[in-house]
Amino acid sequence: MTEIITATGLPPAFPDHTQLPDEDGTFVKNFQEHPQSIILTDSIGPVVERLHPDGQYAIGQDCGIYWRETDPPERGAEAPDWFYVPNVPATLDGFRRSYVLWREHMAPFIALEFASGNGDEERDRTPLTVAADGTTTKPGKFWVYERIIRIPYYGIYEMRTGNLEVYHLIDFGYRRMEPNERGHYPIPVLDVELGLWQGSYQNQELLWLRWWDSQGNLLLTGSEQVEIERARTEQERERAEQERERAEQAERKVTQLAERLRAMGIDPDAED
Repeated sequence: MTEIITATGLPPAFPDHTQLPDEDGTFVKNFQEHPQSIILTDSIGPVVERLHPDGQYAIGQDCGIYWRETDPPERGAEAPDWFYVPNVPATLDGFRRSYVLWREHMAPFIALEFASGNGDEERDRTPLTVAADGTTTKPGKFWVYERIIRIPYYGIYEMRTGNLEVYHLIDFGYRRMEPNERGHYPIPVLDVELGLWQGSYQNQELLWLRWWDSQGNLLLTGSEQVEIERARTEQERERAEQERERAEQAERKVTQLAERLRAMGIDPDAED
């Protein structure tokens, strides 16, 4: 007896980063967000490059992390102000529009939010719920990072007040971390610490969120390293100039002494 098998249609594939929106039409909330992201990315670059000599890592800045498929699509995404994902390619076919969790299956290792307000949005623990009519309640950002994406480290920095909170995912939930004796929050896997630094960056004197190494040394941006090297070169030039001037002064003294001896009828070049 011949069995007849009827082909059945498969559901459409989940969309990838090229098929999902890369923005939701909202403005960046303040002028500090972009330089704050840049100073973090620039200074931690050498660290992640040492950890990933193959280049397999991605850093997102105000980019969407898609964790569920919704209509409209952007309701199924969160966009941390800064995040780092290990062991994934930096680009896909030459670029990235967003990070799609169901395509790459690797959770970000750390996500940071720069709160313009009081941080309520970033601490929102509202769970995802489905009503009888099928409508869903949009979950809070904190709940999504903790329960669904499960990001190991989550930081909330209130830019107006300078308050910094860092959470570590332990077992099944976030625990708020205590700062060390330097006021920093250690991230052992990266061998770095996260903390606050008062200073000027891109013409703005602010309290910036920055990285230190595990010994408490500030991780410098490229421009800071260039400035330090320029200052070191200038110090060496000045030191060489001072040495040259001292040598010339010593030579002048010898010449003057020889002239005085000759005036006294003594030949300074004569052998004893």
